[in-house]
Amino acid sequence: MQYPDNLKYADSHEWASLESDTAVRMGISDFAQDALGDVVYVELPDVGADVQAGTPCSEVESTKSVSDVNAPVTGTITAVNAALEERPELVNSDPYGEGWFAVIEPSDTSELESLLSAAEYQASVE
Repeated sequence: MQYPDNLKYADSHEWASLESDTAVRMGISDFAQDALGDVVYVELPDVGADVQAGTPCSEVESTKSVSDVNAPVTGTITAVNAALEERPELVNSDPYGEGWFAVIEPSDTSELESLLSAAEYQASVE
């Protein structure tokens, strides 16, 4: 399993990357994609949608189950990874790269401080 140090993690297995003061990229962790199994469908949030930290903003369907994906921070969706509509398996093959879900313009970047570090998240799942 990979847990990149430059990311922050939610207990619910989402990751967040502060790209700029106005952009937080998000997706699901390597642990989450592995637990789900083969991802066959991703329902992305709508661009312009307001999201609340810790509440569902997306959904991922695998051969095993359907799971909510929570927003790691509160804000507005400014971009989504349209490639996942045609190639949802990117979540499995590259969860921290091409398998990202959305970009959120955060209401307050300090919310990231309440998320787990890579070491804290790794300790919580292993």
